[in-house]
Amino acid sequence: MKQSQALDILKSGENVFLTGSAGAGKTYVLNQYIDYLKARKIRVAVTASTGIAATHMGGATIHSWAGIGIKDRLTLSDLKSMSSKQYLKKNLEKVKVLIIDEISMLHRNQIEMVNQVLKHFKNQKGAFGDIQVIFAGDFFQLPPIGDTPIRERFAFMANAWVEADLKICYLTEQYRQSNNSLNHILNEIRTGEVSQSSILRLEAASSTVLKNNWEPTKLYTHNVDVDRINKGELANLKGKTKIFKAQTKGNPKILESFKKSVQAAEVIDLKVGAKVMFVKNNPEAGYINGSLGEVIGFSEDIGFPIVRLLNGKKITAALDSWSVDDDAGKSLAKYDQVPLRLAWAITVHKSQGMTLDAAEIDLSKTFEKGQGYVALSRLKEIETLKLLGFNRTAIEVDSLALKADKRFQELSSENEIRFIDQKKLEREAREFIEWADGLTDPKEIEKHAKKEKAKSFKKSTYEQTKDLIDKEMNILEIAEERGLGVSSIITHLIKLKAEYPKLNLDKFKPNAADLKKIKAAHTKYQKVKSKDEPLKLGVIRNMLHNEYEYSDIKLALLFI
Repeated sequence: MKQSQALDILKSGENVFLTGSAGAGKTYVLNQYIDYLKARKIRVAVTASTGIAATHMGGATIHSWAGIGIKDRLTLSDLKSMSSKQYLKKNLEKVKVLIIDEISMLHRNQIEMVNQVLKHFKNQKGAFGDIQVIFAGDFFQLPPIGDTPIRERFAFMANAWVEADLKICYLTEQYRQSNNSLNHILNEIRTGEVSQSSILRLEAASSTVLKNNWEPTKLYTHNVDVDRINKGELANLKGKTKIFKAQTKGNPKILESFKKSVQAAEVIDLKVGAKVMFVKNNPEAGYINGSLGEVIGFSEDIGFPIVRLLNGKKITAALDSWSVDDDAGKSLAKYDQVPLRLAWAITVHKSQGMTLDAAEIDLSKTFEKGQGYVALSRLKEIETLKLLGFNRTAIEVDSLALKADKRFQELSSENEIRFIDQKKLEREAREFIEWADGLTDPKEIEKHAKKEKAKSFKKSTYEQTKDLIDKEMNILEIAEERGLGVSSIITHLIKLKAEYPKLNLDKFKPNAADLKKIKAAHTKYQKVKSKDEPLKLGVIRNMLHNEYEYSDIKLALLFI
């Protein structure tokens, strides 16, 4: 199906599964539809299954938006508790369209929970509370990691998927690999029938000599190989190793389980010259989960790594926080660490969603069907691939995903004929806009589109945080919603307090005992430091015997 027809079907208000091979333009079509909805003043929720995909879409994770967090299932008690959260009520009760990108990375249980939440908040029995839902993704990409059998993880196995009666739009145009030999190989992998000539072409890629000015990313299927490469490269660098140890507090049992989901290791060794990758989202600072760069130094005050990204931007990687909270927003477990990992080599799983200029890929130990497809589809052409090895599994895809994909193609072909009446689609689009209480007058649409564009351009990151404060979110909820670190949100509070003196931030105030201790240390520090010397949080923290995190001290200073 062409992108234009898929967009027309989306506009008609149908529930849609938008799919196609890597580079087929799924994100482009979604962005076109999002702009269309916003111009007509229709409430759309833009979400994705992962942080990096959410950032690409300019939205939030579905876990954050729907309030499901890391839960496996929802009870009536959970739903009752969620109903008391004003920001959830505002999100869920008014939304007319829900978009979830990278649907392959969402477990079927999570789809069921989103369906459950929307029915509850909308007080409707229809699928997803009778709003329009759009899923986008490709099930040849890797499924979510978990202990359950892969086949039970696929989102299309959920009852909610069937209930939604999704219209399949399978994009067939190719915008990444174009019509080259790599695209041909990828298409053969998708059909489950890889020719001998394609196998020979992959084998020949073992002798590829990459251009001298390219520092290729190395992809491996196993963490042990990635760790071996990264540690070896780090050891080869001259200079002193700087060690960063994670700071943790909270329930030991929850922490032990929680640590497994955090990409930043408990102990990180870095040197100047180290290749690194950010493992958390902070678009305000200029990086996202997956941004690659090189350590070029360490900050003078606290000694945090200074990273130069591939685009030349220099960023200080300060401490960031990961946490697990209860329903009241109280932290049960907290993990603070610099949001980095060594990245001379990364796993295939971690590469998902990236587009690479060149890569060295070792698929000789492929253990999961689909890994080879994901790794190879990161590239634009086979001339930029040095393939260190592959096994039979590397060119195979899951049989259930293959069967489902063939059915998706059949249904999409049927829909190309079913939705060919342009006048009918336009009529249904108008009816959908009216149902969604959107604008229909062309002049009003044009006026509002300009307003939306101006608003998104002018609204500062601090004002976006203020909007969430007004929604009565706590700091952790704001950080998760914005895809930023807790420290960044606290910086926003400081800026907002200066700009809006009457803004009430008392709900963020630390308890009296902590505030008293930090205030005493601050007063003592002020007496000994010179007038022109900048305030150093590290000094205050040392005076308090490292009892408090940098973010805790930073927040307390707002009220001193």
